[in-house]
Amino acid sequence: MPHLRFAPPVPTRPGVLLPRRDLALGWVLLVLIAALAWVLTIAQSRDMGMEPGTMGLALPLFLLLWVVMMAAMMLPSLAPVALTWVRAINRSTAGRVRALRITEFVGGYLLSWAGFGLLVYGGLAATGHLVDSHPDTGRWIGATAFLLAGVQQFGPLKRVCLRHCRNPMFQLLRYAHFRPWARDLRVGAHHGLYCVGCCWGLMIVLIPLGVMNVAAMAGLAAVIFLEKLWRGGPWLSWAVGAAFLVLAVLAPFQDWLLPGLQMSGPSMDRMAAGPAR
Repeated sequence: MPHLRFAPPVPTRPGVLLPRRDLALGWVLLVLIAALAWVLTIAQSRDMGMEPGTMGLALPLFLLLWVVMMAAMMLPSLAPVALTWVRAINRSTAGRVRALRITEFVGGYLLSWAGFGLLVYGGLAATGHLVDSHPDTGRWIGATAFLLAGVQQFGPLKRVCLRHCRNPMFQLLRYAHFRPWARDLRVGAHHGLYCVGCCWGLMIVLIPLGVMNVAAMAGLAAVIFLEKLWRGGPWLSWAVGAAFLVLAVLAPFQDWLLPGLQMSGPSMDRMAAGPAR
């Protein structure tokens, strides 16, 4: 195996690892994938409500839908890091091979989010059961989700993981020592774990807002993109955290903040069945 050598990073603006011309391939590929994922997500949301719980989805189907959602929300902010990794480990890589390596990197990245999706599925199943049995608990579940999200925005894990996502060059240098077997896949998964650590709080607010709430997903995707690539990203992170803490106070008294925790079909069925008994 030839020795892998990293080229020194080209000085650019904070949070941007490469000049725009070198990012072109990564942006085009990943933005196209994200655009397709948005189309699929929006189409699926039209056939699904925002009821509590898993929306009647089995685990495999939920994970498939979750990964598509993560591709839509996360890939635009991943483009600079993905292309930097592929370019750094082998500057002479041909265009087609580079695209394949980016794809492998992205696959590892989404694998990490799929793992988090398992936890989300368990959380949705638990909250769905609680809300079905005790509808009033939805207010407090929503308040708890907003509170956890707000606290996470100010916590040390967020700070460390966001710093990595904004300036991953040190980790990319470290990844050069990974063994060749499935290196790109493992690097993507490792970077994905940092992104999960950075963004898990933003994702759990989909429990009260609705997992298939396209407007909420778009807003969170914009926050994630700006947190990672905008110069004022850390300040935005704190502002969003403060907003979540305010929503945590308001949630028990404002049903419009909890569309994903409102019973619709099941409760109506029970009401209709009542008089017939």
